[in-house]
Amino acid sequence: MSDQTNNQQGVQEEPSLSELLRVRRDKLADLRERGADPFVITRFDVTHHSAEVKDRFEEMEGQTVRLAGRLMSKRGMGKAVFSDLQDNDGRIQLYVRIDDVGEEALATFKKYDIGDIVGVEGEVFRTKRGEISIKAKTVTLLSKSLLPLPEKFHGLTDVETRCRQRYVDLIMNPDVKRNFVVRSQFIKHVRDFMDARGFMEVETPVLNTISGGATARPFITHHNTLDIDMYMRIATELPLKRLIVGGLERVYEMGRIFRNEGMDNRHNPEFTTIELYQAYADFNDMMDLFEDLLSSAAQKILGAYQVEWQGERIDLTPGWPRLPMHEAVKQYTGLDFMVINSDEEAVAAAKSIGVELPETADRTWGNALYEVFDQRVEEKLIQPTFITMHPVDVSPLAKRSPKDPRLTERFELFICHSEMGNAFSELNDPIDQRQRFQKQVELRAKGDDEAGMMDEDFLTALEYGMPPTGGLGIGIDRCVMLLTNNDSIREVLLFPTMKPVD
Repeated sequence: MSDQTNNQQGVQEEPSLSELLRVRRDKLADLRERGADPFVITRFDVTHHSAEVKDRFEEMEGQTVRLAGRLMSKRGMGKAVFSDLQDNDGRIQLYVRIDDVGEEALATFKKYDIGDIVGVEGEVFRTKRGEISIKAKTVTLLSKSLLPLPEKFHGLTDVETRCRQRYVDLIMNPDVKRNFVVRSQFIKHVRDFMDARGFMEVETPVLNTISGGATARPFITHHNTLDIDMYMRIATELPLKRLIVGGLERVYEMGRIFRNEGMDNRHNPEFTTIELYQAYADFNDMMDLFEDLLSSAAQKILGAYQVEWQGERIDLTPGWPRLPMHEAVKQYTGLDFMVINSDEEAVAAAKSIGVELPETADRTWGNALYEVFDQRVEEKLIQPTFITMHPVDVSPLAKRSPKDPRLTERFELFICHSEMGNAFSELNDPIDQRQRFQKQVELRAKGDDEAGMMDEDFLTALEYGMPPTGGLGIGIDRCVMLLTNNDSIREVLLFPTMKPVD
């Protein structure tokens, strides 16, 4: 017989997925026939978790504990079996021995599959090899896993599959969980930070009859009872400023925003922001607040101001530069827009370095300045930098600068060429605001479906009088990307929007 034939006979083919599924369902059927259906169990009294047992081993050695979790491995099939149990805190080894559980219970445990969820009661001890473990007295099957987990050596690595099946991703890739732990900690930090400064958390409508508060394409839905189209909110700005008019001097809202635009590493159609408004403050106060909020989050959650992000070492130590947009453009491109006096000259200057204005944008000085910054400067901003004094043309809700009416008291914070937040000294002149809304209406008529709409009720609110106000919007997802060193927004969203599978 040839060596090739010998080799073929010596190789055992891996069972197919359909065979694995059948075997697991057969095991469930057998359990049910024996009156041991795991799915009829409603609870298990958990007294400890894996991390607590490991951290407090010296005082807990010899104690009886009850843990529950998912079986992630099994080793040894004689009179004793070692297995790894994964719970909310991590993993711990189980030692299931015939002398401790009995012959029948050990035989039953051997039939359990990787992925099954069990409850264990046992004694805390350390093996001869020094590993902290649980010597099982009883093992109870709490839920049968009917689908096999991904193969352990390759795990779950495909990004599309990981995002579509986040539940499997969390099982197989423990590091992924840290992203969402940090996210939760950051959100809590934001709320604690705002509450400590006298801000009140409020809730405003997600469905609106007018799309406004930002420049973005909305999602449109239909209200059957009212028989009207409605817009999912693209910002929370206008309702929150109505509350400032009403006398609530410090308000904030954290919640989902919906924008019907492209998906890439930085954008998802639904995302989370916090918007906050403070009466009798301006955009300088908002810069102070934002710097304090983000730097203190890094210090509290990560224990340091220095973080790694997008291949760069970022220093969040307070004292971030504040650079007017026209000065940033001059610094990085050599174009000095402050000596350009006409719209035509400004557009020509932009074109001289290869910057073209969008078709829907008016050929103005302000739009030219903004496009040069957006296309030539933004990508060069690595360390935290506040870019201030944006043109009026791209800031329909911001107050004009008293020093130059072409500019507004507005800033955006950039870190690693990513916008982290946007803020204004809020426009509170209802006449000026009406004119700016009208400009947005004209842009929409030209085909710019991201332009805002006329909001008569908001104008009515302003006519009652809104105090000088500072407002700030922060992208929660971007901040979490920074704090977790993730380049893709999908890594910090538990369930990102995905293209349907054919």
